[in-house]
Amino acid sequence: MALTRKEVEAIAHLARLSLTEAELEKYGAQLEAILGYVESLNKLPLEGVEPTTHVSPATDRTRTDNPAPGLTQAEVGAIAPEFRAGSVRVPRILEE
Repeated sequence: MALTRKEVEAIAHLARLSLTEAELEKYGAQLEAILGYVESLNKLPLEGVEPTTHVSPATDRTRTDNPAPGLTQAEVGAIAPEFRAGSVRVPRILEE
């Protein structure tokens, strides 16, 4: 796919790039090569090929959420260094 100079300049403008004349030529040629490759991919016979969302047959490996009993306030109070009114006091880690 051939790109005009104006198209390359417009793409550079959209990408917020300020290019020199040499860079416009260089990147224009590279962009044409990339678009040519994509165009060749569009010609592949893909009838009957299932779309994929991932390259490997990985499945969701997360475990199910099974609630388990927790500690009571009395148990937490027994192991906490400082426990008041149902809350555990922890040392400050952030300075103001």
